[in-house]
Amino acid sequence: MEKQPTSPILALQQQRLLLQMEYAAEKEAFRKQTEEMGLQRKVKRGDAWYPIKLGKSYYNSLNQLVVEVFRQGEDDEIEHNFEFGRPVAFFSVVEKDKIKYFNFTSTVSYVDGDRMVVAVPDNGQLVDVQGAENVGIQLFFDETSYKMMFDALDRVIGAKGRLGYLRDLFYSRQEAETFSFSPIHFPYLNRTQEDAVNKVLRAKDIAIVHGPPGTGKTTTLVEAIYETLRRENQVLVCAQSNMAVDWISEKLVDRGVNVLRIGNPTRVNDKMLSFTYERRFEAHPDYEMLWAIRKAIRELRANRKRGGDKYHQKMDRLKERATELEVRINAQLFGEARVIACTLVGSANRLLEGQKFGTLFIDEAAQALEAACWIPIRRASRVILAGDHCQLPPTIKSYAALKAGLGKTLMERIVDNKPEVVTLLKMQYRMNEEIMRFSSDWFYHNQVESAPEVKFRSILDLDIPMSWIDTSQFELPESEEGLFKEQFVGESFGRINKAEAELTLMALETYFNKIGKERILDERIDVGVISPYRAQVQYLRRLVKQKEFFKPFRHLISVNTVDGFQGQERDIILISLVRANDEGQIGFLRDLRRMNVAITRARMKLIILGDASTLTKHPFYKKLYEYIDAL
Repeated sequence: MEKQPTSPILALQQQRLLLQMEYAAEKEAFRKQTEEMGLQRKVKRGDAWYPIKLGKSYYNSLNQLVVEVFRQGEDDEIEHNFEFGRPVAFFSVVEKDKIKYFNFTSTVSYVDGDRMVVAVPDNGQLVDVQGAENVGIQLFFDETSYKMMFDALDRVIGAKGRLGYLRDLFYSRQEAETFSFSPIHFPYLNRTQEDAVNKVLRAKDIAIVHGPPGTGKTTTLVEAIYETLRRENQVLVCAQSNMAVDWISEKLVDRGVNVLRIGNPTRVNDKMLSFTYERRFEAHPDYEMLWAIRKAIRELRANRKRGGDKYHQKMDRLKERATELEVRINAQLFGEARVIACTLVGSANRLLEGQKFGTLFIDEAAQALEAACWIPIRRASRVILAGDHCQLPPTIKSYAALKAGLGKTLMERIVDNKPEVVTLLKMQYRMNEEIMRFSSDWFYHNQVESAPEVKFRSILDLDIPMSWIDTSQFELPESEEGLFKEQFVGESFGRINKAEAELTLMALETYFNKIGKERILDERIDVGVISPYRAQVQYLRRLVKQKEFFKPFRHLISVNTVDGFQGQERDIILISLVRANDEGQIGFLRDLRRMNVAITRARMKLIILGDASTLTKHPFYKKLYEYIDAL
C-alpha cells in the first residue's frame, strides 16, 4: 500500500505537483519531437499530415472560421492521432526538411478518413497558410487540457459545500450514504447487472460498476442511466475519450433517449452526427436568422468606416440580437436533451457554464487521470463510475510522476476505500471458457463466469482455444544467427521483430486453411492482430497488404495496438509480443493490464506468438505459458 497523505487536501496538493511534473515531461517531449524528430517519422507516427491540400474555408454554425484539410501522399495505412478538440499547428517545409511553423494554433473540429476540418483564429493568418508552398499540419501540445485539470484540482482543494463533501468522502473510509427501497427487477439483465443498477439508483453519493471484459458493462450503464432518467430530468455522461463517449451515446440513442453530444464524434456517420450539438444548432428554425445577422456583422467589420457612432450603434444592436438568438436556441436544445454527453475535459465547455446535474456518469473511469474526473464532478451532486481498473490505465509520460502515484485513478482510490459501493459484473458473454478462465483467475479472484451460450464456442470441432507459438524454437534454415530477435527502430518509436511478424501471418494462413475460404467469407469470421509495439503493427499491416493470400479477407482483418482494440472483440485474435533478448527484458509488457485487454479480445481462438525463454522470466507470462501448455 502506498502511504496516503493525512488529509484529502494534502493528497490533492501532492497530486497537483505530480501533474505539474507530467505537464513538464509532456511539454519537453513535445518540444524535442517538434525540434529534433524528422518529418517522415512524425508522419509515420500519425502525428502529422504532409503534404496536405487546403480546401475551402467558411464559418461553421458555431461561428468559427474553419478550413478543410486533405491528406495527400501514400501513407493511407498509417492510423493518425487527429481527433476532435486536439490542438494543431500548420507548418511549411522551406528547404530540405527544414520546418517553419506558422505562429498560431488551431483546433480539430472534425475528422473523417483523409479529410479534416480545422478551426482557425479569425484574424487573417489563414491567408499566409493558403499562400504557402509545401504545407503540412501536426498535432500540437495540448495546453488547454492541463489548464482545465489544474483549475479543477484548485477548485476541489478549496471547495466547500457539496464538492468539498464528495472530496472528503472519496478520500476517507467514511460510509457513502444510500437511499433505501426494495430492489427493482430487470428481466433482460443478469443478477449482477441487476444488482449494479439497483446500487446506482440507491446511491446518494457514489456507486461503481466494475465490468471485466465481456460482462456487459455498457448495457448495465445504459440501463442505469435510463432508470435514473425516470427520477431526474437530465444527467451528464462523460468519458475520457471521444470514442467512449460516442459508444455510450449511440447506445442511449438506440434506447430512444434524447442525447446532446458536445463535440464531434470520431466515427463520422449520419446517425452519430445527428445528435451532436453543432448539427442540432444548425437545424434549429431560428438558425437562418442568426446566420444572416452574423454575416451582417462580418460585412460591417470588413467595410468599417473610420470612427463614427453609427458603426458602433449598429454593431452593438446586431451583436445583441445575435446573442439573444443564440441564448434562445441553446436554452431550447439543452431544455429538450435528457443526456448531455461529452469528454471529461469537454465538460468545461462554455456551453455548460452554470449548469448543474443531479447525477454524473463517468464511463471508462479507470482510464482517466483523477484530475480530469474532477472537471465534471464540480457540476454534479452524485457520481457513478464505470470501468475496469484491471484493464488499460491512463497514459502517463513522466516515469517519476507515475512512480509517485499519478497513475492511481479516482476509481481505484474509491474501490480501495469503499468496497461496499462497488458491484463486480460476473457473467461474461464474449469468450470461450478457457480463454476467459486465465484472466478471471489472475485479475478477478476467479469470480467471472461464462454464460452457457459462449462457454464452448469455437470455430473448429475439437479446437484448442488458446495456443502459444514459441519463437525461440524456430530457426529458419537459411537464417543468419538470431533471426527471431527484436530490433530497435528509431529512438522512442519502438521495437520490431520481423521474423515473428512473418510467422504471425503464417500461423493465421494455416488456421484459415483449416477453416476454409468459403466459410470465412460466408460467416464473416473476423480477425484481430495485436502487437503492443507500434512499429510492429505498421510492419504487420504492410505484410497483410502485400500477401496475395489475404486479399479476399482484408476487410475481415484489423491490425492494431492494444489501445486500438480497447472495447472491441474478434472471433480470432493473434498477439505478436515482439520481445526476444537474452536478458529477459520485457519493457512495458510488464504492465499486465495491457495483456489482460489483449487476451480478452478473442471470442473463440487466441494465438500468442512470443519468445518463451525471454517472457517466462516474468511470473505472469510463465503462468500463462504453463496454462496454455496444459490445455
